[in-house]
Amino acid sequence: MQSVKVGTRGSKLALTQTQQTADKLSAVGGFGIELVEIKTEGDILTGPLSQMGGTGVFATALRQAVLDERVDIAVHSLKDLPTAAAPGLSIAAIPAREDARDALCARDGLSFADLPAGSRVGTGSPRRAAQLLAARPDLVMVDIRGNVETRLARVAGLPGNAAAEVVAGKTGDLDAVVLAAAGLARIGRSGAVSEFFESSVMLPAPGQGALAVECRSQDAPNSLLGGTPGVLAQALAALDDVDTRLAVTAERALLARLEAGCSAPVGTLAYRKGSMLYLESVVCSLDGTQTLRKKKATDGLTEVGATLLGIDLAEELLADGAGDLADLAGSGK
Repeated sequence: MQSVKVGTRGSKLALTQTQQTADKLSAVGGFGIELVEIKTEGDILTGPLSQMGGTGVFATALRQAVLDERVDIAVHSLKDLPTAAAPGLSIAAIPAREDARDALCARDGLSFADLPAGSRVGTGSPRRAAQLLAARPDLVMVDIRGNVETRLARVAGLPGNAAAEVVAGKTGDLDAVVLAAAGLARIGRSGAVSEFFESSVMLPAPGQGALAVECRSQDAPNSLLGGTPGVLAQALAALDDVDTRLAVTAERALLARLEAGCSAPVGTLAYRKGSMLYLESVVCSLDGTQTLRKKKATDGLTEVGATLLGIDLAEELLADGAGDLADLAGSGK
């Protein structure tokens, strides 16, 4: 077949993870790959992500490029994908998940516990900020934007920062930043990490550490719209990881039921262990003074079972007052 056109954002992280995914598809399917950079609203707009329209700002343009047949598939960070289905598109592959944890990148290699009171910690995520404040209310949260290198440059002396991007007046002005461990690993910047947060301190965003490969519905491996799956569909099916798909399905079902976007301080993580799928979630007030954490499991190891697990845990959170802690549309208020 002809080369497969793969849509991607133009950041270093997006290009790296898209290339890695495309290489795996190419190896399985035996076809060539052409990366096509698509500029999204999230790459153009400035200001806090939570005020820019949420996760969709990074996905809409990529999705449209697939629908318009400018590209054959698009690779997304799964946490950037809205939970609502996109008509005409299917998530055809979810590769095996990388590290789902958040990572602290602090000056002088300081751990989270050793950061001095009043330390300035940068993050663009209300979820991270709320959980950080819940554990350390003596810290100061600073809202930041920009790609990974730009954020790392805000902390003086981090390993690898010599070649980091510099923003005038905003270099070395923070004591630490918090970023996704998977993104740092994908671009070779894990050396900047001073500590990985365990889930007992900080639960990640739904889908964090996972990628999603989206295609037109008729081209999906399980499509009911076509005949025998083509070479691309077969390669996508081979790349899909069942356990990862079950986990993120539960996480995204919980988020969808809560009707919580990226501006809501909600963390959640699912994982399979033996014959059970576990899901743990936390909802916080924005200032971190109140938190509600719950965990649930199911032996229904199907996408339907995972979806029901997410919905059931969301219902329990709402029944216990999650809507009073955060602005959750799903609370019916």
